[in-house]
Amino acid sequence: MHPDIEIRPAQAVGVRNLTGLVAGTSLLTLDGELPVETLAAGDRVITRDSGMAILREVRAFTVTAEMIRIKAGTLGNTRPDRDMAVFAQTPIHIRDWRAQALYGQATAMVSAERLIDGEYITRSEPQSVMMFELVFDRQHILYADGMEVGSAAV
Repeated sequence: MHPDIEIRPAQAVGVRNLTGLVAGTSLLTLDGELPVETLAAGDRVITRDSGMAILREVRAFTVTAEMIRIKAGTLGNTRPDRDMAVFAQTPIHIRDWRAQALYGQATAMVSAERLIDGEYITRSEPQSVMMFELVFDRQHILYADGMEVGSAAV
C-alpha cells in the first residue's frame, strides 16, 4: 500500500455511498495498469471522458458491505477483463443492450446493483474489504479491470 494513504475506520463511510474501488482492482494509468492500492495524489489516470486526469487524493476505508460480483466478459467483449467485485452503488458505464433496456438510450451510467441478473452479476454476502475512493477535480469514467466505472463526485 502507498505510504501516503491514510486508512480510516469503517464508521467514517456512509453505507449508501460506497462507490470506491476494492483493493486488488487494476486501474488504467499512463504508467500502465496498476493496483488501486498503489496509487497516490499526482498519478495520471486514463479516462474515457477526458483522456487523462490527475488524481488529487486517495482515501482508504475498511468497510463491511455486500459486494456485486461481475464475471469476466459479462458487460461486453472482455469487460471486465477478469472477475471483479464492486460496491452496489458503483456507477458502471454501459454501452450495450442493457442501456437501451434500462434507459432507452445507447449508453448510460447505472449503479452496479441494477445490473444483477443472478447468474453473471450477483450479490455476495457482506464482507470486510479495503475500499479506495479516488478524488479528481471532477467526476470521470475510469477503466477498472477493463470495465468503465464512474469516479466519486468531488
